[in-house]
Amino acid sequence: MQAAQYPVALRHTVARVCCALAFAATCMGTFAQQGARTERMPSVTVSAKANPNPVEKSYRKMLRGMDIFQQQYAMSPNTELRFKLLPRKKGTDMNTITLAVIGDTVDFVVPIDVNHTFALPRNALALLEGAQVVPNRRALSMTWRTDIRTPGLPPDTRRLGDLRLECKVGMEAGLISNSRSLIGGLVGALFDTPAYCDKPAPQYLFFADRPLFSVTLLAGERRQVLSIDKLYANASDDASLHDTLPYCDCEVLVDRTYVLPLGDRTWPDDTLVLFEYMDVE
Repeated sequence: MQAAQYPVALRHTVARVCCALAFAATCMGTFAQQGARTERMPSVTVSAKANPNPVEKSYRKMLRGMDIFQQQYAMSPNTELRFKLLPRKKGTDMNTITLAVIGDTVDFVVPIDVNHTFALPRNALALLEGAQVVPNRRALSMTWRTDIRTPGLPPDTRRLGDLRLECKVGMEAGLISNSRSLIGGLVGALFDTPAYCDKPAPQYLFFADRPLFSVTLLAGERRQVLSIDKLYANASDDASLHDTLPYCDCEVLVDRTYVLPLGDRTWPDDTLVLFEYMDVE
């Protein structure tokens, strides 16, 4: 469906939201292409003195998320699990991030792909030592999500079962990094189990690849366009947006944010999630 087919009132509402959130749209730009990095991480980037406030994650919890992916693989067959790094602050350089798993006696670099995703290797010693997954970035400068994609889908299309499993893995892996209740009345970091994703309308924030105009669910002949309160982190009517946005890991990605009826099983896993972007390529 083309943007011109939407009611004028809706288009005006979206335009107002995007104006209010215009600052977020400039954060990403077009990332320069780079190859996966396999070099050893310089010690300065992982030392407590050089980086006293890293945005690290628990290696053990991320492996538990990987276990969820394996246990519930039928929800998203023919896929692989990757983790994705995303900016949270303006000016965060996503192209120079290095990532390492660091324990008491073990440490190794995790290669990051050109699309800022990575696969996390299993290491028994790192698990035993309660290692951390450490990027060379300060806390609140970036955030994390899972990335599970069925190959061969049309452009600007995702599969609902993939996104359901992304939520479950992300919750188990502890990837959400909100420091208090989210903007627009969304729930903060109070949910930390995959069961949260089975609620009819969980407020798990997904991030599209580009600023959104609309998101549509399509299952056979059934089609539903998500209402605007399911987009932009429900920020369209939030008068306190400026004050609350720094507490959300969507801070510079609001115009790419959407939530889905993950627990509504009237939408099967094979439901297609169709994106229409603000910028038409």
